Amino acid sequence: MSAPSNTTRDRLRALHEKFIVQDRWRTARERTTLYLMAVALVVIGVAGFLVILADVVQRDDVASIDSPVNAWLMQSRTGTVTAIMIGLAIGFGPVALPVVILATIVLWSYLAKHLWRPLLLALGTLTGLVLVQVITRLVERTRPPVDLMLFGVDTTYSFPSGHVSGATNFLLLLTYLIYSRRAARRRVAVLVGVILVVAIGLAAISRVYLGYHWPTDALASVCLALAVLGGVIALDTWRTVRVRPSGRDDAAGTDRREATAA
Repeated sequence: MSAPSNTTRDRLRALHEKFIVQDRWRTARERTTLYLMAVALVVIGVAGFLVILADVVQRDDVASIDSPVNAWLMQSRTGTVTAIMIGLAIGFGPVALPVVILATIVLWSYLAKHLWRPLLLALGTLTGLVLVQVITRLVERTRPPVDLMLFGVDTTYSFPSGHVSGATNFLLLLTYLIYSRRAARRRVAVLVGVILVVAIGLAAISRVYLGYHWPTDALASVCLALAVLGGVIALDTWRTVRVRPSGRDDAAGTDRREATAA
């Protein structure tokens, strides 16, 4: 058998290098902070989800905040707002959103110097999807009455919301995986945080406004997404963060190179 050509070897080497995770040099305190953040997100997410689930189960499917919030949103319906909410529901729905997520992962994998972050994005979004599908079938919560639904009838189970979970997972994970490698200015970080909160809030409100979910369905989905984000941060920290030796001169240069890596 003839030896592989130089071109073949170059391609194999390039493919191999894509799977090599680029180390991030941090101090021991910074790494500990990342782990604490991950644990806090998991605890807050799981605890919030369990509190909501207990309320739903104990009150026979309608939690304490569901009826008043639903009633207020039903009274706020107008033609213009309904059209906007339907557009949001389509954008965050089971057709458009998976296409956006898949396109992002494929394009990022092609352009990235390393595949670790696109793979984490895929793993996190898939984990969220599996959790929602399993929990939905275990809880079997009915949706609001069909006469409240404004965009066709949906008789599947309601808790938690797949739309809200998918959108929240994607937005949170993508934001973390991008900005964890960049030293963003405070104003930029605040702006990104505000945009993130508004986008997730709109995804959640649209599903309740259109009559397909109870408010607690959306809140439970956000809690699950926080727990998934915490798990991804912990895994990413374990795999990529290395403790910076004292007096390491090239640490700043390493961090600058991280910021330029796709």
